[in-house]
Amino acid sequence: MKDKQDQGLRDSLSDRTVLVIDDSEAVRTALDVLLSMHGARVIGADSAAAGMDALTREPVDLVVQDMNFRREATSGEEGVTLFRQIRTQHPDLPVILLTAWTHLETAVELVKAGASDYVAKPWDNARLLTTVRNLLDLQTARAENRAIRRQRAAARAELAGRFNLNGLVYESDAMHALASMAVRIAHADVPVLISGPNGAGKEIIADIVQANSTGRDGPYVKVNLGALPDTLMEAELFGTEAGAFTGAKARTGRFEAADGGTIFLDELGNLSPMGQAKLLRVLQTGEFERLGSNTTRRTRARIIAATNANLPQLIRDGRFREDLFYRLNVIELEVPALAARQDDILPLARHFLEPGFTLAPDALRALARYHWPGNVRELRNAIHRACLLSVETVVTARALALPVVPEPADGSHIGREAIEQALLLADGVVAHAARDLGLSRQALYRRMEKLGLKTPVDPGRTSATNG
Repeated sequence: MKDKQDQGLRDSLSDRTVLVIDDSEAVRTALDVLLSMHGARVIGADSAAAGMDALTREPVDLVVQDMNFRREATSGEEGVTLFRQIRTQHPDLPVILLTAWTHLETAVELVKAGASDYVAKPWDNARLLTTVRNLLDLQTARAENRAIRRQRAAARAELAGRFNLNGLVYESDAMHALASMAVRIAHADVPVLISGPNGAGKEIIADIVQANSTGRDGPYVKVNLGALPDTLMEAELFGTEAGAFTGAKARTGRFEAADGGTIFLDELGNLSPMGQAKLLRVLQTGEFERLGSNTTRRTRARIIAATNANLPQLIRDGRFREDLFYRLNVIELEVPALAARQDDILPLARHFLEPGFTLAPDALRALARYHWPGNVRELRNAIHRACLLSVETVVTARALALPVVPEPADGSHIGREAIEQALLLADGVVAHAARDLGLSRQALYRRMEKLGLKTPVDPGRTSATNG
C-alpha cells in the first residue's frame, strides 16, 4: 500500500516545479529534500522580491511561501502582500502558506481570499506532501478541463457557423450531439418525432430542424394540441366548411396553411383517436378533408411532432395508434432533462439574466445543485423572478428562493457532471464541493470512487509522520 502511495506521489510530482519562498535556508533545504525525493524540481527564493523575480523567469506549478521574510518581522503582513502580488499576476497558480500558529487567523483569511491551503510550522511531511499532490493533480485536471472546454467551444462555433441554431444556448456534450443530429436530418423530407420532458426545449429543436430544412422559406405553423379541446381539434387541424356545425364558417385548417412548409404538432399524446386516424392518413397520402366536406385536399407540409408522453406505454394502454407511432418515428430526437446536462445550467442562467444583472457565487452554487424538475422553463422563470425581486443587481441564492428537495444522504442521486461542476465552483476543494452538494465529505469521496472520478487524496486519511 505504501509503495502504491509513493508511486502516486511520484506520478503527481514528477517534472513539476515548486517555488519555495522563505528567508530560512533550513526551511528551503528541508522542503527541497522532501519534494525532490518524490520527483519535483524545487526552486528556492529567500525573499518576496526574489520569489516574484523567479516567477517572471520561468514557469512554476506551485508556490510554498512563508508569511515573514525578516527575522524581526512577526505580523505576517509581508506574506499577505506577497500573496496578493502573486494572485494578481498569476491568478491560477496554487499557493500554500507556511505559517506559525500565531498567524493561523491571517492564513485562514487568505485561504478565503484565494490561497490554496496553509500549513502550520513545524509541518507534517505526509500531510504537506498530500496537499502538494492534491493541488498539482487539481491543476492538471483544470488544464485538461480548460482544453476540453476550448474544444467544445470550437465545435459549437463551427456548428453555429455552418447552420442556423436559432440562438440555442448550451455547453453540454449531450446538447451538442442533439443539435448536430437536428441539423444533419433537417434537409430530409421525413417526419421527425421530438421527445423529452416538459420545459426541456423541444420547441427550439423543432425550430432548428425547420430553419435548416429545404422548406425553411415556406410557412411554419405551430399547433399546441394540449391547448385544444377535442371538439375543436379536428377543425383546427383540417379546417371546416360553412355549415359543418352550428355557426361554422369556411375556415382553412393548419395543415392546409402549412402547405409547402412545416407544421409543428406539440403535445402529440393529447391527439384524439379520430385525430390520430386523420393524421395517419395525411402522413401516408398527404390527403385530408375539411370538417363537413367531401372534397379531398392535399398538403405537402413536413410534420415535426413533439411529446412529453411515453408513447409506447400509451400504445400498450390502447390510447395511441401503433401504426401512427411508427409513421412519425422515422427520426426521433430526444431532448434530455436539464438535470441530465449540468453543463448547460449556468450558461442558460446567465443568458436569462436581465441586462446589467450578475449572479453571486452562492447563487451559482444553488443553481448548480438544484435538480430543475421543470427544466429550462423553470430555470428561466426563476431567473426572471429573482431579477424582478432583487434590490441589487447581483442575484443571490436568497433571491432565487429555490425549493429544498429531500435527497438521499449517500449522494446516489448526484451524477458525474454535477460533481465535476461542484468541484469546479469550489476550486477543487472537496470539503466545499461536498457542502454545496449537501453531502458529507466521505459520502462525496465514495460517490466519486463509484463514478470512477479521480479522487484527491484526503489528508485526514494519510498516516502522519512529524517533519
